Amino acid sequence: MEVLRSYFGPPVDLSRPRGFSSFLSARNYRLGGGSKWSLPVRLTPRTWRPLRCAPSALPLDVSPPPIDGDPELKMTEGAALKHCTGETFGDDNLAIDAAFNGVAIMNLSHFGRLRVTGEDRVHFLHNQSTANFECLTEGEGCDTVFVTATARTIDIAYVWVMKNAILLLVSPSTSNSIAEMLNKYIFYADKVEVHDISQQTCFFALIGPKSNQVMEALNLGDIVGQPYGTHRHYNVNGAPLTIGVGSILSRDGFSFMLSPASSRSVWRSLLSHGAIPMGANAWERLRVLKGRPAPGKELTKDYNVLEAGLSMAVHLDKGCYKGQETISRLITYNGVKQRLWGIKLSGQAAPGTSIVIDGKKVGVLTSYVLGRRDGEHVGLGYAKRHVSPADEVFIGDVKGTLVDVPFLSYAKLARYLHVICTWRGRVTLGKVEPPPVEADVSLEPVQPPALVPQWYRLASGGTFNNALQTSSFKHLDKSGIEIGSRNILLGDQDRNLQGSFEL
Repeated sequence: MEVLRSYFGPPVDLSRPRGFSSFLSARNYRLGGGSKWSLPVRLTPRTWRPLRCAPSALPLDVSPPPIDGDPELKMTEGAALKHCTGETFGDDNLAIDAAFNGVAIMNLSHFGRLRVTGEDRVHFLHNQSTANFECLTEGEGCDTVFVTATARTIDIAYVWVMKNAILLLVSPSTSNSIAEMLNKYIFYADKVEVHDISQQTCFFALIGPKSNQVMEALNLGDIVGQPYGTHRHYNVNGAPLTIGVGSILSRDGFSFMLSPASSRSVWRSLLSHGAIPMGANAWERLRVLKGRPAPGKELTKDYNVLEAGLSMAVHLDKGCYKGQETISRLITYNGVKQRLWGIKLSGQAAPGTSIVIDGKKVGVLTSYVLGRRDGEHVGLGYAKRHVSPADEVFIGDVKGTLVDVPFLSYAKLARYLHVICTWRGRVTLGKVEPPPVEADVSLEPVQPPALVPQWYRLASGGTFNNALQTSSFKHLDKSGIEIGSRNILLGDQDRNLQGSFEL
């Protein structure tokens, strides 16, 4: 009997409630995922074997409904996930192809995870970054950008707003500096604390068009189809697991933050459902293909947040925040002089090489990697805004073609510039027409503040501003006397027109 028990394994504890898959895995873990019994290595009486399963039989016993509140993540000694980290898993092209056509999994545990707590955490982060935290509720998320006072980009962070904290996922190279910067701006009366939980947690990214199928197979279909940044808490084999919508490189896919104690089982379960492991080399290639800017390359003191194509994470109407004045002036005075492009290259090129058109420098290459296949070459680079994909560019002796990339967004910036922009001496405000000036009314000038539109007060008590006028459009009184011809754009105080168009 002892020999048979050592062969079949310990009996199943039926007193514990189990899911069907878990029950089968516990009863059948010697099957090896096939229909024949696997021969034991040795038969040793009174010795229990550890659980050894084929990947297809691995349980991921996720326990819905979600946990009420934030998970408590504690450091587990010796449980660090080392088996799924590295530069490559052997075939980077296979992993990249899975990210575009199937599903791939990447261990991003080397990224920084900052947990911001305290009663003032929402207001604090609202003032320290570009996202509108005050409009987010528990269980939601977004992207936000940390910038300098002059709107130079430090890093873009992936955000989860939890019940008792806000989680920030930041790049490995900026984790410490952002934590130090946030602590620097916490005043004595602020009820805010910043904790680095990078060593207490693991973080995975699941990316690819078949990610939804994997989630459904894991009984996690309740989060499929939810808005970007939505996240929920679960238990997996008694350990906390938080899953969010978005894969860092894309608004599709999913992110997993979990305890190191459960990281190995979750990783192997994702692999068993068809996810292809992706190493650091393939991730960097995918980052450039998707167009996500990285600190020290596209995100430096030389470029502002709007030039970096991160306008989708910038809320101009949320009130005061760090870098707001510079960003507002860039919008108001159309000060964005360059933008970030994807570049298809005919050969290898070194980052830092100038982008040239007709012998004139128009930009610089910031990143270079192999493309989806070994013979393809791609990169990211900044070029002046007058450059278009139709232009033939050279990076050194290598010919290049500018292309749009999925991660970057200039559409929101274009909408703002459609509302407030100057082009050949004219101002465009969508369908808004200049308010008519009656010839039989007298106008009383009102002294304006500096760098804002000229306001006039009508004798009837109403107000009128000439924000729409340019040097080619003049207001005249009934005597034909010019009362305003300044070429001034719409300013922050011009609230009368804000309801007349949609940003």
